Amino acid sequence: MQLQQENYKELIWMLAKTDFKLRYHGSVLGYFWAVLKPLLMFTILNFVFSSIFNPRVIGNEYYSLQLLSAIVLFNFFSEGTSAGMNSLLFKSQLITKIYVPRWTIILASTINATLIFLMNLLVVILFFAIKGFMPSLGAIIMFMLFSILTYILILSFSLFTAPLYVKFRDLSLIWEVAIAALFYATPIIYPLQMLPLYIQRVLLLNPMAFIIHFTKESLITNHFADFWQNIIFIAIILIAFGLSIPSYRKFSPNLAEEI
Repeated sequence: MQLQQENYKELIWMLAKTDFKLRYHGSVLGYFWAVLKPLLMFTILNFVFSSIFNPRVIGNEYYSLQLLSAIVLFNFFSEGTSAGMNSLLFKSQLITKIYVPRWTIILASTINATLIFLMNLLVVILFFAIKGFMPSLGAIIMFMLFSILTYILILSFSLFTAPLYVKFRDLSLIWEVAIAALFYATPIIYPLQMLPLYIQRVLLLNPMAFIIHFTKESLITNHFADFWQNIIFIAIILIAFGLSIPSYRKFSPNLAEEI
């Protein structure tokens, strides 16, 4: 059993590294593309909202730090869920030619997204250093916790949708529209407080809205969600992960024939 677990770890890490290398193979800028996409998005949004709107009105003097942190977290979720959902279909030749546990392919794709997130995180740290702003220890711990919860969300979504996507190819198109809608339904470019209270409550039903709102609040203003809110939120995420496992087991058999 121990040997089998070690073999799985090596397989997952090998698949993740291979995906990461192949993604930027042949490009002029190489691995720099991993941070360029969220950085360009941040530059455009920060310019628009810092020029058209007063950052003290839409947030505070550290609006740019909140914006970059939010974009990096949401990009992690967006890239991770898309990669996880597409993982089995994109690795169809691997599935049909040799025996590989399907879940290792899904897990490797989410780890690949995590590697990109960690690279983007270095940019966030650099921007905080340039601004000369140091979040509190509690805020840093909460950011780490929310990053882990985001990964669990990604993995749960991937386990649920990857087998389904093999059968229903429209899922990819649907998720592209859904992720675009989620971007604006998440307080990334605007503070949640500027909305009416009843809309705030509705938006916070979106897990990424909860994560990003309280990430922004904790990093800059040292304001945290109530203890009971965090406990309930963590419980919901863990329940979703628990439900994704039997869902994966139900829909994953006979995938080789359906591909």
